[in-house]
Amino acid sequence: MQHNIRLGVDIGGTFTDVVLEIGSDQFSTKVLTTYAAPENAIIDGMHQVCAKAGITPGAISQIIHGTTLATNALIERRGAKTALITTEGFRDVIEMRTESRFEQYDLNLQLPEPLLPRQHRFTLSERMDAQGRVLIALERADVEALADQIAPMGFDSIAVGLIHAYLNDAHEQMIRDVFAQKLPDVMVSISSEVSPQMREYERFNTTVANAYIKPLMKSYLGRLKGRLAEEGTACPIFLMHSGGGIISLESAAEFPVRLVESGPAGGAVFAANIAARYNLDKVLSFDMGGTTAKICLIKDQTPKTARVFEVARTYRFKKGSGMPISIPVIDMVEIGAGGGSLAHVDAMRQIRVGPESAGSEPGPACYGRGGQRPAVTDADLTLGKLDPDNFAGGSIPLHMDAAATALSDLGAPLDMDALTAAHGLAEVVDENMANAARVHAVENGEDLADYTMIAFGGAAPLHAGRLCEKLGVQRLLVPTGAGVGSAIGFLRAPFSFEATRSVYMKLSDFAPSTVKALLSDMETEATGFVRTCDASAEIHAEYKVYMRYTGQGWEIPISLTRAQAIAPDTETFQALFEADYAALFGRTVAGMDIEITVWAVNATTEAAQVDALADTAEQTHAQSTASRRLFDPALSKVVDAAVIARADLAPGATIPGPALITEDETTIVVPSSRQATARTDGTIDINEVKA
Repeated sequence: MQHNIRLGVDIGGTFTDVVLEIGSDQFSTKVLTTYAAPENAIIDGMHQVCAKAGITPGAISQIIHGTTLATNALIERRGAKTALITTEGFRDVIEMRTESRFEQYDLNLQLPEPLLPRQHRFTLSERMDAQGRVLIALERADVEALADQIAPMGFDSIAVGLIHAYLNDAHEQMIRDVFAQKLPDVMVSISSEVSPQMREYERFNTTVANAYIKPLMKSYLGRLKGRLAEEGTACPIFLMHSGGGIISLESAAEFPVRLVESGPAGGAVFAANIAARYNLDKVLSFDMGGTTAKICLIKDQTPKTARVFEVARTYRFKKGSGMPISIPVIDMVEIGAGGGSLAHVDAMRQIRVGPESAGSEPGPACYGRGGQRPAVTDADLTLGKLDPDNFAGGSIPLHMDAAATALSDLGAPLDMDALTAAHGLAEVVDENMANAARVHAVENGEDLADYTMIAFGGAAPLHAGRLCEKLGVQRLLVPTGAGVGSAIGFLRAPFSFEATRSVYMKLSDFAPSTVKALLSDMETEATGFVRTCDASAEIHAEYKVYMRYTGQGWEIPISLTRAQAIAPDTETFQALFEADYAALFGRTVAGMDIEITVWAVNATTEAAQVDALADTAEQTHAQSTASRRLFDPALSKVVDAAVIARADLAPGATIPGPALITEDETTIVVPSSRQATARTDGTIDINEVKA
C-alpha cells in the first residue's frame, strides 16, 4: 500500500526536531540546531529518520516546517538594513509607542529601542482620513525623489506604513510601484497587506518587523529548498504560521512575520489533537524545550487565539515591554525557561534562571562543548532525572563532573553544595513556570484545578510532574512523541490563512449590505492563500468580529456562524456581543452604543478527524529491574526511583512514583505523589495518588 510520506521539522533554539510519518508509523530524532546554516540540521535529521524508516529522502511527498529563526532575528536584532516610509508627522510613532509605562513606579524604566533608528525613517506629504478619503494627495514626483535619496544608503528592505492605509491602500501601492522601478533589488513590505488593522503603532511595528526579517527568511527558505532538492527531495514545502495553520513557502517568504510563533503554535495544535482524542474540554498545554517554555489554555479542544502579541519582552517578561506584532496568533505565555536556560545569583543573593540560554553552542556545561555556566539541564542531571549515557538516545554524552563544577560555582556565594544548588535552581525555574501559568489562567478567568496538563517538548516531561504539584493539577498526559511534539503538531495542522480588516462601524449605523460584501471579499482573499497550498481540498470559512462599547479602548472577539455572516443584522450582532461581554465581565452596559473595529475571516481546510480513545486495557503492575537515585523536591530528599523504558510498558501497565520512564527524546519524571499508567495509544497518564 502506498502511503503519503510526510516530514515535520521544528527548528528550536537548542534542538532541531524531525519527525517522519508513514501512515500510522512515526520515526523521529533530535539534532543540535546549527545556527550559521539551520538547513544543515534539517538535512542531518532527515537522513537519520529516513534511515530508520528504510526509505530514501526522495520518497518524501510533503514537508511541514516551523522555526524560531524569525523570532530570534527580532530578539537578537540580526535583521536586514531597513527603512520606514510613513506619513509626514508620524516619523516617531514606533519610538513613542503608546506612551504607556509597563512598570509604573520604576523611575529608571527604559523603554525598548525601536527596530529602526530615526535616521532610517522617512516621511512623505500625504494623508487619508479615518474613512479612507484622500485629504492630501501623494505626488508621484515626491516618491521618486525619496527613492533617489534612499538609493545610495544601501537599504535591503523597506517598510511602508501610512496613516489609515488599512482603509485605502492607493498611496502605499504607488510607493511600492515606484520603488519596484527605481530600486528593483530592494524588498518592500506595505502595511495594508502585512497588517491591515487600525492602531498605527502596532501596524507600523508589524510592517517594520516583516521588512526587517524578510531578506533573512527569504534567503533561508530559498537555501532550504535548494538543499532539499540536492538531496533528491523535490516535494512541496509548507510553513507553520503563528495562528496554528499552514501556508505555502511563497506566502511565508512574502509575510515572514507570520512565522514568528510558528514552532510554539505547532505544539498547541499537537496538544489540541491529544485533547480531542481524550475528549478533554479544559487542557493546559505545557511545552518546554531547550530555550523557552510555552503555556497555552485549550478549551473545547481549540487553542485560544489573539490578534496582537509581543516579541522580545525585555523587562522581566512584563506585558508592554516587548515589540507588539499585530497578526493572528495562538495566545500563549512564553518565558525564558528551557533546558539551556542559565542560572546566576543576583545582588539580593537569590538564584535567578533565564532568560539567557546556552542554546546548542556551547550548550549547558554538561554537554562538554565549552559551556561553564550552570543551566537547567545541569541541575536535571545532578538531581538524577537524566541518564548521562543515554541522553538524546545516547547521541550526546553528558558530563556529570562538568555539571557539578558549574553548580558548585553557582552555590558557592550561598554556601551550597552542587546538589543543593541544583535543587534551588530547579525549584526556581519550576516556580517561574507555575507562576506564569497561574497569571495566564487568572487573566482568562480560569481555575487550573479543573484542567488536565498535556506536556511535550524535550524538557517538559522532566518538570511537568512537579509543576502539577505546584498548580494543584491532578492529571498529566505525556503523549507518544512528546519530545518532538511541535513537529508532530505541524503534521496535524490544517492549511489556513486569516484575513483581517479594520472598518469602523457602529451598530446604530449598521449597514448589512456593506458587511456582507466586506466578509465576502475577505473570504475570497483568505481562500486564495489557502488554494496556493491545496488546490482541490474543501475549504470552509470562520468569521469573527471585534466589538466594544463606544468609548472603550479595546475589543472582545465575537464569533459568527456562516448564516450570520451571509445575512447580517443588528439584533444578532448585539445579542452575540452582550452574551460574550456578560460572560467575561459579569454584566452588560445599558444605554451604550456598540461598535465594530476589526473584521476577520479565517479560511481553513478540514483538520484531520481524531478518533476518541477506547481504552479497555486491563491494569497491571509494571515490573522494573533498574533504579536510580532521584532527588524529590516535594520531599526534599533523595529517593530510589524505579527506571523503566517507555517501550516496555504494555497498555494498562501502572508504575507508582517515584519513577523514571525513559525514551530517546526525553524522560518522564513521576513524582512520589503520582502514579503513571500506560494507555493503549502509548500516552502516559499520570494521576495524583489520593492519601
